[in-house]
Amino acid sequence: MQANEETIESRPAGVSPAEGMNDPVCAYLLDNRRLKSADLKRAVSYQEQHGGNLVTLLVRLGLASEHDVAEAESALLEIPLIRTADLPDEAPELPGISVRYLKQNLILPIEETNGDLVVVMANPRDEFARKALTMASGKNIVPRVGIASEIENGIEKLMGGGRSAMGQIVESLGGEEDGDIEDVEHLRDLASEAPVIRLVNLIMQRAVEGRASDIHIEPFENRLKVRYRIDGVLQEVEAPPAKSTAAVISRIKIMAKLNIAERRLPQDGRIMHRVQGKELDLRVSTVPTSHGESVVMRILDRESVVLDFDSLGFDDEIRSGFVRHLEMPHGIILVTGPTGSGKTTTLYTALSALNTPERKIITVEDPVEYQLEGINQIQAKASIGLDFAHALRSIVRQDPDVIMIGEMRDLETARIAIQSALTGHLVLSTIHTNDAAGGVTRMLDMGVEDYLLTSTVNAILAQRLVRTLDPVSREAYELLPEVSQELGLAELEGQERYRFYHARATTENPTGYRGRTSILELLEMSDPVRRLVMRHATSGEIQDQAVAEGMRTMYEDGLIKCQKGITTLEEVLRVTQES
Repeated sequence: MQANEETIESRPAGVSPAEGMNDPVCAYLLDNRRLKSADLKRAVSYQEQHGGNLVTLLVRLGLASEHDVAEAESALLEIPLIRTADLPDEAPELPGISVRYLKQNLILPIEETNGDLVVVMANPRDEFARKALTMASGKNIVPRVGIASEIENGIEKLMGGGRSAMGQIVESLGGEEDGDIEDVEHLRDLASEAPVIRLVNLIMQRAVEGRASDIHIEPFENRLKVRYRIDGVLQEVEAPPAKSTAAVISRIKIMAKLNIAERRLPQDGRIMHRVQGKELDLRVSTVPTSHGESVVMRILDRESVVLDFDSLGFDDEIRSGFVRHLEMPHGIILVTGPTGSGKTTTLYTALSALNTPERKIITVEDPVEYQLEGINQIQAKASIGLDFAHALRSIVRQDPDVIMIGEMRDLETARIAIQSALTGHLVLSTIHTNDAAGGVTRMLDMGVEDYLLTSTVNAILAQRLVRTLDPVSREAYELLPEVSQELGLAELEGQERYRFYHARATTENPTGYRGRTSILELLEMSDPVRRLVMRHATSGEIQDQAVAEGMRTMYEDGLIKCQKGITTLEEVLRVTQES
């Protein structure tokens, strides 16, 4: 955000710290919970020492997002907010105004009509800049609000060399990397250069703006690839050049407090970083590959996580069944599904519902993803011998009412969990299987005795995540009767025609999807199911029995969400692999 720094230096000091607390934009952000009062005080304190425009400082310090500030300006001044998609293909020619001045003040002229010049401004309240522009152009200035980084890119695209923000940063990196990349001090120097720091910050910032859950940085022979996982699907984005590979990866490793000299073994770390006014927790994983280290960063936005069954995709039927088992004094509840299917979030939501002053709750996790007030959370550390099994032995002596185990990974952990359930504790955990019935056979395969399994496991919840439709752009259509019959819809509702929805791409949302929700199935351990477990029946037989007793499968839950316009048939088929 070099342009922001230049803007701060080139503008007058603006409001004083005392006046700054009453700044209308700051007040708007506070009222709409887009800014914390403690963060505003930090910015005012910084302003007292260094000067500068208070609102610009909020963005520069990462205390507020550019988008939130632009929305505030637009609402307060009652002028439109212009996004990248709204920009013209060409900018008007203005020989009296230098591109350098526009960059410094983050102003982008977009239209010239009848003596008026329409300009997009990051700070439309800057009277000094507007008067200077009026004098230079001889025209009446009509301001519009824009987002600083988008204005910066727009100036480059329409009036500069067409370089993106990343392209500008890359230009300042210089030529090929010099020196020995095996030398730790040289790597540390590379990672400490200002362009590299800005490059890594830009990669993280764009991930947050794009609502990504993961950042993948993958080195190949002649290029460095960057991909974001957005709504569960990987999308390739603009990446730095291959020459910056060692510097970028070393910068991330330093931020995650990893050993930059070790490139032969996988490493795991954590980065606490503030981006766009959000406090982010990034879980970092590195693994050695043929052309360098591949880095994946899982983004945990603690402020946006919602621990609510309705928002997770639970309808009344599944929620009431699941909560009924949560209220039991002892037993085991398992949540199953592949990696990244929202199992941990479901468990956190369950713990949040159980978290009362009368209950003592202890968890053992690897890693602890979100901090929950009033719950004792233990971080497992295999390197010092504190694995799930060892931690569980100590937990039982802490007199808990509820125990949460991050994952049932081995027989020893499973047996201690079962012993805990038998001695009056409610145990919650996850296990990796494709469906709810598969959770039973997986436990048997691990070596758990069938009689212990049937006497402790109360319910198994299976889930997948599907992308949810953008309600503004979705398109309705009717399924043909033959297709309905093939999908099994006729059996579900007894109707002849079904209204489903397609995703429709728009300029603002190219995929037509926004966010994700769960499709679920809840297997309750009835006596007939227990008898099947005792004779080691297949998962198919167990599922058939559960369906006969009224269990709704994930596929059927997905079809119901398709009818409600929550998701699409394509999404349900993608994650359930039904034919």
